[in-house]
Amino acid sequence: MKKPIAVAAGLLLAGLFASVAQAATTLTVYTALEADQVKEYKEAFEKANPGIELRFVRESTGVITAKLLSEKNNPQADVVWGLAATSLMILDQQGMLQAYSPKGVEKLSPQFVDKAKPPKWTGMDVWAATICFNTVEAAKKNLPKPESWADLLKPVYKGQIVMPHPASSGTGYLDVSAWLQMMGEKKGWEYMDKLHDNMAQYVHSGSKPCKMAAAGEYPIGISFEYRGAELKGKGAPIDLIYPKEGLGWDLEATAIMKGSKNLEAAKKLADFSVSLPAMQLYEKNYAVLAMPGVAKQNAFIPTDYAKRLSHNNFAWAAKNREAILKEWSRRFESKAAPNS
Repeated sequence: MKKPIAVAAGLLLAGLFASVAQAATTLTVYTALEADQVKEYKEAFEKANPGIELRFVRESTGVITAKLLSEKNNPQADVVWGLAATSLMILDQQGMLQAYSPKGVEKLSPQFVDKAKPPKWTGMDVWAATICFNTVEAAKKNLPKPESWADLLKPVYKGQIVMPHPASSGTGYLDVSAWLQMMGEKKGWEYMDKLHDNMAQYVHSGSKPCKMAAAGEYPIGISFEYRGAELKGKGAPIDLIYPKEGLGWDLEATAIMKGSKNLEAAKKLADFSVSLPAMQLYEKNYAVLAMPGVAKQNAFIPTDYAKRLSHNNFAWAAKNREAILKEWSRRFESKAAPNS
């Protein structure tokens, strides 16, 4: 009798393992979130949704956008969680996004949600341009503190500035897009021509220029506010400058990819992305959130920060992105850092 019992027990265990394996869903998530954010976001979602495991593919905004477009006819991602809204608009123009209205989306500010009904993407948080200025290195070189974008054209800053490459970095693109929108296209390109004379290098990350400034590699790094505030909070000898002409910005957002084989699990992630627990995670990093009333004041970010954001025509920025990047590369690619 022992052998049949053992066989039956083995079959029972095999069935249990099979059912567990069947219950577990792996969701492939493409993101341009900062690497140090991904772990906490993943853990929070998986704790709230047992049985769904997130597999992140993380790169900078431009790289992830290009990867998604290249996979249009054979999608690999189920969800995008944390990518510039302007990039998601480009994917939407290609018919690549699944319309879905996440549970609780009505609690978000309407301007941070796609206007389609149901929406193709939903906002998370805002990130915006900031200049990181190393006061120690600047003092050694007798560099004055810039207060505006125009100040960066002064000859004294020649070779002292780094900024993100707009084809690789969403931060780089929001800078370029903002200058063209604020100044007009002719004057915007003229501004960038003169800025290029003072530029040391265009690097392939939105946060790297501020890290380089904090480390004293260059005295001035055009970056974004969250990374600057974090580094300053850790004691880096930098001042954060919010240029008086206005700050370029973009919106991090979430979308489900059309054709996902894990649609129900993808919807759960979209639901979580607009929830209060998710917003409380975003709040640790950003000063403006898609859900009103959650953000807290950061000591290193101005109280009127939201009012300093420049007017941003997202549809224009998305529609013209390819042409803008082509023209930018033609003019300025000579100072691009090696793409490691």
